[in-house]
Amino acid sequence: MNYRHAFHAGNHGDVLKHIAVLALCDALTAKPAPLFALDTHAGRGLYPLDGNSAQRTGEAEGGIGRLLAEAPKQPAIGRYLAAVRACRAEHGPAAYPGSPWLLAHALRDDDRIAACELQPEEAAQLKHHFDNDPRVAVHARDGYTGMKALLPPKLGATRFNRGLVLIDPPYEAQLEEFDTALGALRDALARWPQGTYVLWYPIKRRRSLQSFYRRAATLPAKSVMTAELLVRADDSPLRMNGSGLLLLNAPWQFDRTLDAVLPVLARTLGETADASGAITWLKQGD
Repeated sequence: MNYRHAFHAGNHGDVLKHIAVLALCDALTAKPAPLFALDTHAGRGLYPLDGNSAQRTGEAEGGIGRLLAEAPKQPAIGRYLAAVRACRAEHGPAAYPGSPWLLAHALRDDDRIAACELQPEEAAQLKHHFDNDPRVAVHARDGYTGMKALLPPKLGATRFNRGLVLIDPPYEAQLEEFDTALGALRDALARWPQGTYVLWYPIKRRRSLQSFYRRAATLPAKSVMTAELLVRADDSPLRMNGSGLLLLNAPWQFDRTLDAVLPVLARTLGETADASGAITWLKQGD
């Protein structure tokens, strides 16, 4: 695997994903029972946006850079920007938090986080970042096999009845990655049906995703929805024109949170008049 997230950290796809992750953490921690969070493709957890990799693509400028400059007055976006500023206060003005850092930032002392990363160098950096955080266990392993090993979650004799699984694969296999991810989700739901699951995916041509939507709707979850952000028209196979989140068993009324976020992101991060954001229910719970 050659993918390195450092080239893409802080881009519009990260913005969508990370706003949703923090909002999910806030919704889930509204109840007192301890939570378990699993990040299957965790990366290194922290990225320098002034580093060579990020500077070579410049993608962060059209994502977190633009959002910080505009600072929209929308609560979920404000929550995310506050987390980014907290990360920078701790790690320097060019730091950008990956999803493991955001999970650790948002969750509580009695919650637990497992972060899987297959690439040795990235896994070593991830472990270094969380050496002093007893809540976080770093696993240098494939995230999909990690789902099989770690779900249903337990710590000693304690089982976690609630929590979040974030799947953010590199899509180096392109459309074949959807087959792998959907298979992993189906297996995970059989193991831990009450968990909340989030799968991030890139959008180039949306029509190529129709099979993915149909199969996702058949997953044995109580509810299945997508939240998508396009920064330009979805008609080019050569670039990422937007991204989406497949959400299974999202907390009650979570769609309203994202429905308020997406138009603001489309206005702020959109690059053409075709920019848009939308929620789609594939299966709606009772």
